Amino acid sequence: MFPAPNKIYLASKSPRRRELLRQVGIDFELLLLRDTLPRGPDVTELVLPGELPEIYVARVTQEKASTAWNILQMRHLPLRPVLAADTTVVLGQQILGKPATQAEALAMLRQLSGQTHQVLTSLAVHYQDQNLHCTQASEVTFATLSEEQLQAYCATQEPYDKAGGYGIQGIAARYISHISGSYSGIMGLPLFETTALLRQAGIRLP
Repeated sequence: MFPAPNKIYLASKSPRRRELLRQVGIDFELLLLRDTLPRGPDVTELVLPGELPEIYVARVTQEKASTAWNILQMRHLPLRPVLAADTTVVLGQQILGKPATQAEALAMLRQLSGQTHQVLTSLAVHYQDQNLHCTQASEVTFATLSEEQLQAYCATQEPYDKAGGYGIQGIAARYISHISGSYSGIMGLPLFETTALLRQAGIRLP
């Protein structure tokens, strides 16, 4: 196996993950998967019947990393470690995805109001014959929100590209009374676990 370089591919469209990698000085290049193809997306994020949240988030993340690795080989790109991630918000055993409409966002946030939920962020690094993976779990507690607060928040653009319909790094921070775990993991990329996985893959970190 060849030694890993000091640059990686990030298989994610998330601007928050890019920001977090820059925060800790990790050099990266985007390797984006396609959402739509004539035969469907590169990786589907549909939950399988009876699939538990921790199994779901790990499966999707590993599929993203493996697919991105295959794409870079097909394109004859320089071989570097591929990092993929997926974040899932879980209330009880219910997976809350990304709301597409205001009605969906309001419904999700009404469920989260006054409750503690779990945020699972799964990481996968694919490099050469290595397939490394871990999942980080955090807990987030929302204060009880009034209908006026819910309506005002869902009138912004913030809920609509985020699991569970909120972003802890944005306006929603007003409503979060407690967290337990990794703040960066709740944002979408737990930095301690990410750097540990990349070191394991042989990446030279600053």
